[in-house]
Amino acid sequence: MTASISLPADAVPDRLPVGALLALAMTGFICIVTETLPAGLLPQISEGLAISPSMAGQMVTAYALGSVLAVIPLTIATRGWRRRNVLLLTIVGFLLFNSITALSSHYGLTLVARFFAGVAAGLAWSLLAGYARRMVAPHQQGRALALAMVGTPIALSLGVPLGTWLGSLVGWRTAFGIMSAMTLVLIVWVLVKVPDYPGQASHQRMPLRKVLTTPGVRPVLAVVIAWMLAHNILYTYIAPFVAPAGLLARVDLVLLVFGVAALVGIWITARLVEPLLRRTVLVSLATFAATALAFGFFAEVPAVIYVGMAVWGLSFGGAATLLQTALADAAGDGADVALSLNVVAWNSAIAGSGVVGGVLLDTWGVVSFPWAVVFLVVVAFVIAWTARSHGFKSGPRGAGKSAVAGH
Repeated sequence: MTASISLPADAVPDRLPVGALLALAMTGFICIVTETLPAGLLPQISEGLAISPSMAGQMVTAYALGSVLAVIPLTIATRGWRRRNVLLLTIVGFLLFNSITALSSHYGLTLVARFFAGVAAGLAWSLLAGYARRMVAPHQQGRALALAMVGTPIALSLGVPLGTWLGSLVGWRTAFGIMSAMTLVLIVWVLVKVPDYPGQASHQRMPLRKVLTTPGVRPVLAVVIAWMLAHNILYTYIAPFVAPAGLLARVDLVLLVFGVAALVGIWITARLVEPLLRRTVLVSLATFAATALAFGFFAEVPAVIYVGMAVWGLSFGGAATLLQTALADAAGDGADVALSLNVVAWNSAIAGSGVVGGVLLDTWGVVSFPWAVVFLVVVAFVIAWTARSHGFKSGPRGAGKSAVAGH
């Protein structure tokens, strides 16, 4: 079985369509910044809506809930639609619901807008990887996906600081208004640069159960959950974690180190994903485990924190590219549905990390974080190691596909 998102070699350009792929990266950037923007604006939002900071924090929860609940049914419902129409629908969703958030003076309406912004994001995430792969020949799919995903680490490293800066400069409502203006620019960008493709024919559409039982899909999803749970336990609670090293006032710098290293990690992954996907996944997980061990023994040493953040960022930067490439390869004709499952797994891990991390923090303190991370990463490593035949295959990922790429 080969992925329906591949096209015959003569139907795609030899060179990467950089402008189109960067439009997808911008979509991912808007998804992440829209999600994280309230985190940097909680005091201003709580004052502006006359609510507590904890109630303002539920704007993030509502967004994540929208993504998790809607992504699978919406992805299945829109599989037959033309791809650019679906992409534009998600972007218009951001335009509408970020605008409502900017203008709303009612907390309930704001939460509803955030929920539906999350719905738009869930559909976008299920679409982006397949869209990027479809623009290029099979042997370029990993590099194309790496470029399409470059907006994610930029948003993760800059989203909250950017939101905080904008909020202090122009107010939280204007910050959301700026996000709406960015989506207007993106709509034009997509119309000009992003090619359109037909949706899946009815005979190509695999049911959800068949996708989930396709060999390789479940191991990749299991690695997604374990890896992202480990990552987000540490990332979500990074402020209390670096406090014993005296870096509480430098969390912004700590996260900047991580973000810059993650960008380098994406650059490295773009070159390794085609010939060495399996090995890159295993090395990334082993590197993350080693970093967590160093944190476990030397978390009070500032130099270890900074170096560890850089190494962690390098190992994490390409995670989205590696995991989504492996999942789409394993799922074949069910790639779009599999990638919607990835959205659920990813966001569930983020939500779960807040709960698990909170329990660890309240029970054993920040010293427990590195050891929980090591355990989860070892689990992910073992699953990836054993998924040699399906999921994380050995050898170049394009091997044997060129002859049937158009099927």
